[in-house]
Amino acid sequence: MTVVLATVCRDGVVLGSDSQITDKGRGMTYPAEKIHPLGKLAAWGGSGARSVLFDVERCFNENSAAILEAPDIGRALQEQVLPILRHHYETFIRDVPGDEGGGTPSAYVMAAGWRDGEPWIIEITPSGMIGHYAEIGFHAIGSGAAMAQQAGSLMSHFHLTERSVRFGCAAVLRVLQALDLTSSSVGEPFSVCCIDKDGAHHLSDKEIEKVSKDVRRWESAEQAAIAKIFE
Repeated sequence: MTVVLATVCRDGVVLGSDSQITDKGRGMTYPAEKIHPLGKLAAWGGSGARSVLFDVERCFNENSAAILEAPDIGRALQEQVLPILRHHYETFIRDVPGDEGGGTPSAYVMAAGWRDGEPWIIEITPSGMIGHYAEIGFHAIGSGAAMAQQAGSLMSHFHLTERSVRFGCAAVLRVLQALDLTSSSVGEPFSVCCIDKDGAHHLSDKEIEKVSKDVRRWESAEQAAIAKIFE
């Protein structure tokens, strides 16, 4: 199971992901980074066929400046991703004897950033469609996306779009930790990237541990409030 999620905050955007890759054909899982730089000002994550995402990463590394400087970032992302999808769809061998569960070449790509004081979250679907989610304020891709969306809805009363990226990092990590408890194929280490007017910052392990402490303080404060109100 894969989950990559993004949330809009008052002063930036936060992306988070798990690190577990599932290889259905071989019946195994292994860790891998799912959030990648898109130049110095944005970041992206993907879910689906690793061969497709490998090509997307190479393409984005080579063309990040052109993408981020384009008048329409969604169209610019689409122009880069579509040829990769078409290539893999055209060369995909659907019926391999003895490997009926080998997967497909489909992949989702989600990128996010902060430009001219405004957030953007854009998804490119396996059919090449563009989705814009900054106005919604929260989006997730991957096989764990439905659970992430539900977790995001359960935290909507915290009004993430009105709070700082520090709180956004804690909220994203809390969603990932909740998914870790409910799914055996979502697990640590988690990746978190915050993006603001100064660019994208991918949190180190030490910084993620600091965010974890914020989450624990948050949870303790909730328990204290519940005890005060209801007990």
